[in-house]
Amino acid sequence: MGKPNTDAELVEHINDGDWSAFDKLYQRHRDWSYRLALRFVGHNDDAQDVVQESFIYVVTLFPGFELTCKFTTFLYPVIRHRALRAIRTRRRSLVGADEDVLALAPAPETDTGAGRSELATVIATLPGGQREAVLMRYVDGFTNVEIAQALGIPEGTVKSRLHNALSALRTDERTRRYFGQEP
Repeated sequence: MGKPNTDAELVEHINDGDWSAFDKLYQRHRDWSYRLALRFVGHNDDAQDVVQESFIYVVTLFPGFELTCKFTTFLYPVIRHRALRAIRTRRRSLVGADEDVLALAPAPETDTGAGRSELATVIATLPGGQREAVLMRYVDGFTNVEIAQALGIPEGTVKSRLHNALSALRTDERTRRYFGQEP
């Protein structure tokens, strides 16, 4: 067997017992995984934990794991699920806390102030499914089919979410210029 170049080849090598291929797979997708996790949880430490838990889960699938789509398409729901669990855990830990502790709770480490672009601000106001579809399509570069696979929804639903999100962005006076329209 030659030197693995694709994710599918790396998976094949891992299934054959070459764990150095797992390290290569991890290195290849670590930064993307971290950015995705951070987008969900908003905290650096939580994002790092989510990535670690996600790849620990992936390890448990070997040997015998079959990659039937792009690795990022497979990995997206794994990271999403663990990120949402981390958010629930964080909220539960704060619910029983008194107000003094809540005041000291760290704010998300994402830029939510004036430095944020108007486009990002408007995207943040989209309904969750629309926002997720837009980010997956235009930030992560997923195709509509890959979004449907990753989210476990029909491709028509993806198209509808993207259409509705882009319509909202086109009509919002803060973002109309991104679509060649004057505010």
